[in-house]
Order: sequence, then structure tokens, then C-alpha cells
Amino acid sequence: MSNGGATAAIVAAIAQAIKASGTIVRVAPEDFMVIISKSENPLVVTAKGGFLNKAYDYLTGYKGLAFFTRSANPLHLPGGCELINSKQIWIPG
Repeated sequence: MSNGGATAAIVAAIAQAIKASGTIVRVAPEDFMVIISKSENPLVVTAKGGFLNKAYDYLTGYKGLAFFTRSANPLHLPGGCELINSKQIWIPG
């Protein structure tokens, strides 16, 4: 496969991954907390991320969109949150 063909294949694979995963919005941790506060019993997926620098990843849905944030410190989520602990949260791109 030529370099142009390989590049086109990579671009197509990325586009397919985005289509498969839907729309994911990256937000700052403080904005994530605002979004969480707008739901009565939000579902939040959590994971410890990072290789060298440990981080905490969070994912939630709100009004048909998925919101993702990464924080250096654990977020203090409200008591009404339903938490799902995962090994990893993979976000394309």
C-alpha cells in the first residue's frame, strides 16, 4: 500500500471510529460538574487514566450527548450519581 493509500485508510478508520462512538464533548472538570448537577440521578462512568501522570477520567450523558473530562484529582460527585467503574475510557482522536 502506498503512503497515500495508508493515509487514506487511517483517515477512514478514524472517521469510522467517530461514527461508531457518536458525539463526545470534552469539557473542563468544573463544566463536567455543572452538567452532572443538571441531572437528578446521573450515570457516570469513571476510570483511572494516564500512563506517567495519573488522571481520573469521567464520562456521562446529557440530552443525547456524551461529555468527557479528565482531572488530575478525583472529582467529588454528588451522592445521587450512579457510578460505573471501568478499567479505561477510550475516546477517539
